Amino acid sequence: MARVLIIDDDDLFCEMVAAALELSGHEVRSAGTAADGQALCRSAGFDVIFLDIRLPDGNGLELIPAFSACPSEPEIIIITAAGDPHGAEMAIGSGAWDYLSKPSPLDELQLTLTRALRYRKRKAAFIRPAADRQGIVGSSPRMQACIDLMAEFAPSDTPVLVTGETGTGKELFARALHRNSRRTAGPFVAVDCASIPKNLIESELFGHEKGAFTGAVAERDGVFAQAHGGTLFLDEVGELPLSQQKAFLRVLQERTFRRVGGKKELYSDFRLVAATNKDLPALAERGEFRADLLFRLQAVLLHLPPLRDRGRDIYELALYHVEKLCLRYKLGHKELTREAAAFLEDYPWPGNVRELVHVVEQAVVAARSDELVQPEHLPRNVRAVAMRHRMQRNGTGGAAVVPAAVSMAVSAGGEAALPTWKAYRERVMAEMERQYLLRLLTESGGSITQAGRLSGLSRQRLYALLKRNGISRSWPAGNSPAEETQDSDV
Repeated sequence: MARVLIIDDDDLFCEMVAAALELSGHEVRSAGTAADGQALCRSAGFDVIFLDIRLPDGNGLELIPAFSACPSEPEIIIITAAGDPHGAEMAIGSGAWDYLSKPSPLDELQLTLTRALRYRKRKAAFIRPAADRQGIVGSSPRMQACIDLMAEFAPSDTPVLVTGETGTGKELFARALHRNSRRTAGPFVAVDCASIPKNLIESELFGHEKGAFTGAVAERDGVFAQAHGGTLFLDEVGELPLSQQKAFLRVLQERTFRRVGGKKELYSDFRLVAATNKDLPALAERGEFRADLLFRLQAVLLHLPPLRDRGRDIYELALYHVEKLCLRYKLGHKELTREAAAFLEDYPWPGNVRELVHVVEQAVVAARSDELVQPEHLPRNVRAVAMRHRMQRNGTGGAAVVPAAVSMAVSAGGEAALPTWKAYRERVMAEMERQYLLRLLTESGGSITQAGRLSGLSRQRLYALLKRNGISRSWPAGNSPAEETQDSDV
């Protein structure tokens, strides 16, 4: 009936659950570590994954986005002896379908599986509404879910609260909601609540009459009036002063307001989209944000995932912006090498998509007339941090490191024939030599003298190896040494 993967280091639990599910006609595989589970997930298409939280080589909650991004886009059910409400909330928020605690009766586990499979069947039959997603790039399951939600609610006038870290694209989704609504011909009025001085915010929102206060030399419409017939986007709504929140709530309920210094009731028909990177429920609990306003704002909650959790979207976004920047700067066509893309994928992106755009722009400019954007064109800090994350993952992940050259040779053709021993050894040696040189330059801070001391290689031999592997001496992070001033830091 379905293909199920159990990832748990409890062998007895795996055998017991597998036996029960196989009796129901399901095909079941199991893995004792996150690394083994990821290898199975990539090689075989599973419908559902039962994922333990405490694994020998990782935390299951942190791995939910990675497993969700597997080719078959499986439903994830967290099942663990370490059950707690905060863990359950984090699991669901990270994209898990459900959360169960051990020991759970087998009939409850089977019922949860049945519901997950029914949901999966309905999801497969769902025809996504056509939507203008201009500028929104990404095919990962979490991003596709956001796009689907945007397309579903764009035609209505229901208020939408877009949440997410800085740089995740909240205004981009707000504009997409407007473009795909019945108000697309009306104005889109964006207001950054964090940038308005507190003494001017009432005038900015409501407008003012002439002479209402010192400096009010003429009548002026506020954003409520400006957004009539269109969409009002309030960015950083968590910064709205508590003193203004009650009046704002009244406008949302009644659609009427008065200008500062005015007596006449004015009407405005607008659709509200708000955004924040703050935890508004926590602010409401502390009395720093009105709970009734929060309920009104989040009629539809659209949470944008951080870029580090979007998997393959990083590569898609990088390709999109390389092409876009080449057109902007009237450069020839450039290709992003897979090695450069690998560094982008290993970087944690604290600034999210906004930071990626800046990094790609620096790389495109640094590539100048080169047709290929190589790792050495990326900013040094990005390369260094990505390398550190890669080393940490390979050092603690519990899985053998497969050289990139070998893995590409096998995966490129699907099920390629096993290479000869000689060909395999040559590929492995070449890749390991390159990886050693990259790490050597990172450890030495780019100094050929220091690299020679660490490696025991002569200066001439080091230059020859770097040239053979196509590695620039400007590779590592840190300040460029005096002996290599020909390389620019971008």
